[in-house]
Amino acid sequence: MKNSRKINLSIIQPSRNNLKYLKWSYDSIRKNQGDHNVQICVADDASTDGTWDWCKEMMEKDENFNAIRNEGPNRLGHTILYDKLVNEVAKYEYCMIYHADMYLAPGAIDAIASYAKPKQIVSLTRVEPPLHPDGPEKVLQDFGTEPETFDEKSFLFWLDNEYKPKHTRDYTFGIFAPWCFYKEDFQRIGGHDPLYAPQSKEDSDIFNRFMLDDVQFVQTWRGVVYHMTCRGSRFNPTITTVGTASTEWQFQNIKSSRNFIRKWGHFVKHDEFMMPIVPSKYKVTIKLINCKRKNILAALEPWCTVMYTDFDEYNRYIESEQKLTSMDMSKRLYPLSEYKENGGVELLVDAEKFSDEDFLAIQELSTILDNAKKDNTSLVGEKFSLGNIQVDIFDIDTYERELINL
Repeated sequence: MKNSRKINLSIIQPSRNNLKYLKWSYDSIRKNQGDHNVQICVADDASTDGTWDWCKEMMEKDENFNAIRNEGPNRLGHTILYDKLVNEVAKYEYCMIYHADMYLAPGAIDAIASYAKPKQIVSLTRVEPPLHPDGPEKVLQDFGTEPETFDEKSFLFWLDNEYKPKHTRDYTFGIFAPWCFYKEDFQRIGGHDPLYAPQSKEDSDIFNRFMLDDVQFVQTWRGVVYHMTCRGSRFNPTITTVGTASTEWQFQNIKSSRNFIRKWGHFVKHDEFMMPIVPSKYKVTIKLINCKRKNILAALEPWCTVMYTDFDEYNRYIESEQKLTSMDMSKRLYPLSEYKENGGVELLVDAEKFSDEDFLAIQELSTILDNAKKDNTSLVGEKFSLGNIQVDIFDIDTYERELINL
């Protein structure tokens, strides 16, 4: 695909012990960037594999290559380093979140240039080896799972002669990496939320916030990357093997998932094309009674705005959970003796009767309330049961738009 429009683009790449992927990715960008001005911005996150020496060498050779380094010893993670690169290093008005394990195909930036504009984010189509299930937003085709086994010749032949978009038009609507954005749109909402540092769910959070800020999402099927998938942490070969999620990633994914639920009141939602679905954010109070087991408290706490409980060791729970979140846990959890009405939606949960079906109802509470409002159902002042849960609705004000800006 040839596009006459020229774009100035800063590619954003944090990296930790990913040197062989960085080199592979760099070569593909410089070979296939076409006539566009492309700045490559790398953040070395306390690597020990020679990444920073390579970055210094490249900054001397390539005037449009810039790098920064986290000296460590602890990593910052891409949640933090994406933003440092965008705000402190990127010099162009358009930026693209990009992973080191991606090969930029010829014509990809031409395709981006066709759609790039303020208030619109453009994603490229991913071609991947079959390490994850197929979906309507990507193409499964195996051309290798490591830079040394990547069959570039076969990939380029396939791209020129056999590749066809999965759909009847050249674009669909959704968002995932690599995604190109107008820098001012990113900075207007405050970038990524450090709540999710070092990684996991920071992308779903910012996608929700972009959507609420009326930014549009377009995926072009005329521009692709070959993506080896998850080499940053989940399948990073320095800490695990391909196809086996690292213990580091598993821990962080659980931690960030709980923080996402605390913030949004629901888990990550999107349609089949990865277009975010953002239910309303309600103020939810849970009164948890007859609670003798920490696991019930731990399961329910992220799903509310505030909780009152008769669990004897609630203070120990606050202390342990505070290490895993930047939210103030002392303002989320109180003894039942300090109960006061908070407005919003109140749930009375009896731990002795609490069931899996009750937990599913709490997880879908935002959607249940949204659907009731669509049906013009009067909710304020209503008292009713959801399974074993007693629901008391004081008001149905929503707060999701307050989450747009950090």
